[in-house]
Amino acid sequence: MNEPRYTQPGDSYASRIPYVVPESLDQLTGPRSGMVELPVSIVWGAQRVFDLGNADDRLSLYKTVLSEASTIDQLTSLVNKDLLIELWPQLHLPRYCVRRWHTAFPQLAEIGAGGIWQ
Repeated sequence: MNEPRYTQPGDSYASRIPYVVPESLDQLTGPRSGMVELPVSIVWGAQRVFDLGNADDRLSLYKTVLSEASTIDQLTSLVNKDLLIELWPQLHLPRYCVRRWHTAFPQLAEIGAGGIWQ
């Protein structure tokens, strides 16, 4: 099966990053509260533990996971559908990541573009 082309001639390296996107938002069954420790394969820095009760930690965790998850299992176990929808308008994500999510889930585009930073 051919995957849709998300890049155009002349696009940057960033446009070729294979962002992981689920087939359905219902697959996103990650936690809504508590402490979450990200694996080294997603975040390499010193801060790998995030408190979902803290607004800044929530945004940082979701930005990191949506940008860096390399498997569908990582994504679906760490991201919660309802929390993603709540945070989506505030997330600062690479534009190609946003494009992939908006293509898969037009309802996200309707609630906000996301804070595109790249």
